[in-house]
Amino acid sequence: MTGLNKGIRKVELAVKWDPSPSDQPPTDLDIVAATYLADDPYGAPAYVVHFDSRSPDGTIYLNRDSLDGKGFGWDEVMTVELYRLDGRYARVVVGVTIQQRAGRRTFVGVLNPALRVREDYTVLAEDDFGGVLGATSARVAEFVRDSSGEWTFHPGVHGFDTDPEGFARVMGRPLS
Repeated sequence: MTGLNKGIRKVELAVKWDPSPSDQPPTDLDIVAATYLADDPYGAPAYVVHFDSRSPDGTIYLNRDSLDGKGFGWDEVMTVELYRLDGRYARVVVGVTIQQRAGRRTFVGVLNPALRVREDYTVLAEDDFGGVLGATSARVAEFVRDSSGEWTFHPGVHGFDTDPEGFARVMGRPLS
């Protein structure tokens, strides 16, 4: 690290939504994070973190998981401790995907979805997925390590039309 700038150190990504009406199957959104190696920052992910998993070194983990949006406040919460990530990782990409068990679902069918990215008490980004209503998954944040070792945040919500497994494979590709 050079100078007095610490860059982004530890972030929390949170998603919430309202439960489906009682006559419809539950809506299940999942936060997914993928790490990319410095020698291949746009290749295959080194590893992917999602529900029931965490990074091998414990730097990326899900604090809260909801299957139906019936949580209080933020239904899904993931923490990413960028400052602890090994120097071989150059990118971390985070996305949100909709489980497709009950048939094809897109963000237009999710009731009141919301996203928040923050570092400590500073909100870095907020969104309602309104720009990706026809998508089944969305990339919501990218963190990139610069040559000095500091992490920077690249906001933006970008939709994908793929199932959760396919999304984990394509979410870190360069955007066209």
